[in-house]
Amino acid sequence: MITIRGVAGLPQINAGDDLATLVAAHTSIVDGDIVVITSKIVSKAEDRLVPALDRVDAIAAEAQRVVAQRGRTSIVETRHGFIMAAAGVDMSDVPHGFAALLPLDPDASARKIRGDIQKALGITIGVIITDTFGRAWRDGLVDMAIGAAGIQVLNDFRGRVDDAGNLLEATVMATVDEIASASELVRQKLTQSPVAIISGINHFVTSEDGPGVSALIRKSKDDWFRLGHREAITTRRTIREFTDEPIPLEVFEIAVGAALTAPAPHHTHPLRFIRLNAQRVEVLDHMSAAWRSDLEKSGADTESIEKRLRRGRILYDAPEVILAFVSLDGAHTYGDHRDDSERDMFMIAGGAGVANFLLALHGEGVGSAWISSTIFCSQIVRETLGIKEAWQPLGAIAVGYSAHSPHPRSALSLEDYFSTR
Repeated sequence: MITIRGVAGLPQINAGDDLATLVAAHTSIVDGDIVVITSKIVSKAEDRLVPALDRVDAIAAEAQRVVAQRGRTSIVETRHGFIMAAAGVDMSDVPHGFAALLPLDPDASARKIRGDIQKALGITIGVIITDTFGRAWRDGLVDMAIGAAGIQVLNDFRGRVDDAGNLLEATVMATVDEIASASELVRQKLTQSPVAIISGINHFVTSEDGPGVSALIRKSKDDWFRLGHREAITTRRTIREFTDEPIPLEVFEIAVGAALTAPAPHHTHPLRFIRLNAQRVEVLDHMSAAWRSDLEKSGADTESIEKRLRRGRILYDAPEVILAFVSLDGAHTYGDHRDDSERDMFMIAGGAGVANFLLALHGEGVGSAWISSTIFCSQIVRETLGIKEAWQPLGAIAVGYSAHSPHPRSALSLEDYFSTR
C-alpha cells in the first residue's frame, strides 16, 4: 500500500536552517521512505532570496535562453536546463518585497538533505525536491522534480513485452516526476505543508544517490519544440563570435531542408548551397584581393581598406562557412524587360530560402552571420569553385555555436515600416 502524508508544524524557514534536522524532528521517517520537499523552503534555507525589485534582472540572470515570451510573461530555459515560466523566480510564500530563486544545484541539495537524514536516523531513504511547472498543450500546473537523490528517476520498460505480447520500444516513465506530482496532493499551496513523506514504494529507493534529475534534461538535438513560433523568428541574431564546438552534419541537413521549403518561381528548386572546406582559404583570399582592388579604385585610404577587410575575418575564423546561390536555370527568357524581372523574382525567392536557412540554424541552437561579400565578386567565386554562370551568389554564411548570449533586440516602431493605402 502506498501512503502519502504531509508534514505539519514546520516553522518558517530562514537562511542557514538545517532542513534535514527540522524535517526529522517533525515526522517519523523509516527505511525506504521518500521525502519530497518543495524547492521554496530549500531556496530559503540556502539564502536564495533577492529583492523583488530585481525580479526582471533575476529572471534574466537565471535564464540560459528565452523559449517564448508574451508581454511580461516569459518561458525560459534555466541554467539547470529546466524549461519553465520566469526561470522559477517566485514571489509567493516569501517575505514581502522579496523573490525566491531556485536552488543553485537542486540535485546537490537533495544529496545533502538525504545524507544528513540517513546519518541521523541510520536508514536509507530517497529525497526529491520539487517545483511547479506549466505544461505545453494543457492547462493547469503540476509539481515536477528539479532535484533528487537515492531515487530511480526513470523506469525503463523498453525491451519488455506487455500482456498482449507487444514489444515495448519507447516507454520510459519519469518515475521521479510521478512521485513529485503525487506528493502535491498533500502539499496543497495553501496548507503550509511544504514536505511530504511517501511510503510503500521503497523499490524505487536506491542505495546510491544516483544521477538526479539532471538525467531527465532533454538534449537540444532531441528537442522538437525548442522555441515558440514567434521566438524562432524574432530572437535570431547575427552572431560574430563562435566557440570551437563542431556543428553536426544533421544540423546542415535540417537547415537546407528548411531552405528548400521557401516559395520559388515556376515550381523550381533554385537554391544551392556549398559547404566550404578545402577551398575555403582559396576562395576567401581571391575575394579579399578583389575587394582590396575595388576599394583602392574607389579612392579608399589604407587604414579604411584594412578596417573593412578585417570585417571579413569572420569567414576565415568561423567553424563553418556556407555559400548560398540561386540557380537561374529555370528562369524563363522573353527577350525584353521581363528578363530582368525574371531574375529579380528568382533572387527574391533565394533570399527567402536563405532566411529559412538562418532561422532553422537558430532553431537548432546554432548561430550564424550572413555576409554579402560573394555578391560583389560573383565571377571570382564561380571561377574559383568551378561552378556555372547560372549560379548567382546570395552571400556567405558564417556558422557556429555562439560564444556569447546576444543582447535582446530593441523594438522598432511599425509605423515607419507598415502602412495602409
